[in-house]
Amino acid sequence: MTRSQGEAAETVEPLTHESAAQTLEQVCQRASLDSAGAELVRIGENAVFRLREPVIVRIARTSRYADAAAKEVRVARWLESAGYPATRALDVEQPIVVDGRVATVWESVSEHEEYGDIGQVATLIRDLHRLDPPETLELPELDPFVRADTRLAKVRGVSDDDLAFLHEGLADARRKWNELEFVLPRGPVHGDASIGNVIRASDGHAVLIDLDGFATGPREWDLIQTAMYYDRFGWHTREEYETFVGIYGYDLLEWPGYHDLAAIREVLMTIWLSQKAGDDARSAAEVHNRVDDMRTGASRRDWAPY
Repeated sequence: MTRSQGEAAETVEPLTHESAAQTLEQVCQRASLDSAGAELVRIGENAVFRLREPVIVRIARTSRYADAAAKEVRVARWLESAGYPATRALDVEQPIVVDGRVATVWESVSEHEEYGDIGQVATLIRDLHRLDPPETLELPELDPFVRADTRLAKVRGVSDDDLAFLHEGLADARRKWNELEFVLPRGPVHGDASIGNVIRASDGHAVLIDLDGFATGPREWDLIQTAMYYDRFGWHTREEYETFVGIYGYDLLEWPGYHDLAAIREVLMTIWLSQKAGDDARSAAEVHNRVDDMRTGASRRDWAPY
């Protein structure tokens, strides 16, 4: 990332529907695409738009994500060459940096966003973990905390007590991470593997999306969310989880480090959500609820998915 990109990242306005739409127009001009009639799919780590033509545009919060976006495109090219069912990057020069933000453009696999089923999730993660990336891909070492400090530094709409708890929780999560003893072979990981990043194409087959977190690391990291969604949140049924384990071939709940890894993920999930608190009252209330549950040891069954 250049110095000018870094300076722009410092001054960029919050990522909202309106600000992202302005960026989208410029991105489409650069990529010879038409932004008219674009549909906002969601805003999270990225603002995701679906164009009237079969194209998805992902706009990151700042140009500080330019390196991650470039890696995401390289990963997509590798997975395509390997015949792996993942989202395909358009054959244009990218990533595209405008307005202090970075964008990437992708083939759309369906007109509507529909998640895959748990069997498809397990199959995609299992098959990904069997791949050997080329040395030229140069995947970074997995760092679960890579953006956590930056997110906390910019939080708005969260009480001082809750923010202090998240800072303390982050420090504790780092300690726990360094003490974990992983048992599965290391290798390429998606970094945010869950049913939310598996989309069913129009013909019914499933594809893996959101490739910006790809890294080399412990495979347990790609299994933790599915385990938590069943065990802690109740978002998956027992039957669904058993299907996942049967296809992938390993039950993370039986690993001694599961509870510590789940606690790490809970803190990071809440820190991720906190960046939306200043612009969305529902997100702010959910952050407070999650912090209160972690502080008191209460059930996580009322956590809302985002």
